[in-house]
Order: sequence, then structure tokens, then C-alpha cells
Amino acid sequence: MAGTSDPTPAPQPVSRDEPGPGQSSTAPAFQPAPPRGVLRWLLSLPDWLYRAHLGRLLGHRFLRLTHRGRKSGKVRHVVLEAVHFDRATGETVAAAGWGERTQWLQNLRAGGAIEVETGGRRYRPEVRYLPPEEAAQVFLGYEERNRFAAPIVRRVLSSLLGWRYDGSAAARDRAVRQLTLVGFRPEA
Repeated sequence: MAGTSDPTPAPQPVSRDEPGPGQSSTAPAFQPAPPRGVLRWLLSLPDWLYRAHLGRLLGHRFLRLTHRGRKSGKVRHVVLEAVHFDRATGETVAAAGWGERTQWLQNLRAGGAIEVETGGRRYRPEVRYLPPEEAAQVFLGYEERNRFAAPIVRRVLSSLLGWRYDGSAAARDRAVRQLTLVGFRPEA
């Protein structure tokens, strides 16, 4: 009807940095889709080495996680880049690049890990989710070890995160709240 006002407020645009309805303050407002085509093929090359029983050639730079699908119940494998390896504890840390949308992370939360293979060793892992403060330190170490590739790393992270990652402490803190870091160590 003309002349009556609608009591419902007009929808407000949502910033990429602010949570929308139903999102926590740490949930990203934007997440890109997983890679396709040639990029997906390139990213799958380490998996082919593991399938050919040559994963040991990758050292502790990558790990192969075996887990069970939360819906299908099928055994799944995924090769992840290690952002940190602790020789003393044997723990390897990987980042879930698509945050909570990452399929292997969802499967891990639902049913745990079956096996990890890295550096020529296979084991049943204990799994832990790094708190943001520790994750930021691990991430800083990763950046320092890969400083020559920093422009590429920042570009890839910017694409994954949906915002310009500049390598600053503030950006790192923000990134680790968006990307879950997971530690895998041999069961005691």
C-alpha cells in the first residue's frame, strides 16, 4: 500500500571483513573455490609420487593424510604441504587452505585420521588443532624459511584468503583465524 512504511529495515551490504548472519567472527566472508584444470593437475603431482611409493623423495615438505569420508565412509587420501616439521616430536603441521570448507578437515573432525605418511615414515597420528597464537608463530616460521618465494606465497595466500595478504603481523593473525592449522604427530 502506498503511504505505509515497512517496519523491516533495508538490507545492508556485508563487508568481506565482517561476519554475516550465522557466521562467527573468525569465519571468512569469502572463500574461493578449490582449483580446477591445469592448476589442480599441478597440485596433484605430489600425490602421484605417493601413489608410486616415492613419497619419501618429498621428505617432510609434504605429507599424505589417509582419512575416512564423513558421508561415504570410504577411505580417502590427500597430499598436503607441510608448513612446519618438528624433528623432536615428529609433528608435521599443515594448513587447511579453504578453511572450514576444506573437505579433509571436515572428514578429520568427523572421524579422525587413519594414517599419515611423511619423510618415508607411516604412522597413526594424534591430531591437534593449533590455537591462533601458536599458528601465527608456525606461519611466521614458514614465511621465513620460504622468503625467496615470498611474492608467490603471498599471491597464493591472497587468492585463498580472498583479501590482500601482505605478510605483516596483523595479516598473519587474521590469516590463521581463517585457515585452520592442524598438527599430526605419531601416537605415543
